[in-house]
Amino acid sequence: MATIFTRIINGEIPSFKVAEDDRFYAFLDINPVEKGHTLVIPKIEVDYLFDLDDETYTGLMLFAKRIGKAIETVVPCKRIGVAVVGLEVPHVHVHLVPLIRQNFIDFSDKIAMSKDHLAALAKEIAARV
Repeated sequence: MATIFTRIINGEIPSFKVAEDDRFYAFLDINPVEKGHTLVIPKIEVDYLFDLDDETYTGLMLFAKRIGKAIETVVPCKRIGVAVVGLEVPHVHVHLVPLIRQNFIDFSDKIAMSKDHLAALAKEIAARV
């Protein structure tokens, strides 16, 4: 059975897309820990980051770098935090989180954002990718 991320890539589940190419997809997290919290995923369904082939791994990180730079132009922050936890969904995903405060990324502390706000933010970041 396809993961929720594969279903998002295939358009079966809506997302707030930030960027996409033939190998990768980036979209806003619908339960963000900060405004601009974005997930970057490969289109191939692989569970664990270190099981990716080298070309996909480096491509994913370079794609994430482009997205992170775009987020920085939209969301005022000290920098973009990068986390790969990988236990929530069995599909490799990189969290890009604007670091606003001096603390670390706390995935247990979510913020509320409306669908309209998420859609507008995704469009704004996408314009800068």
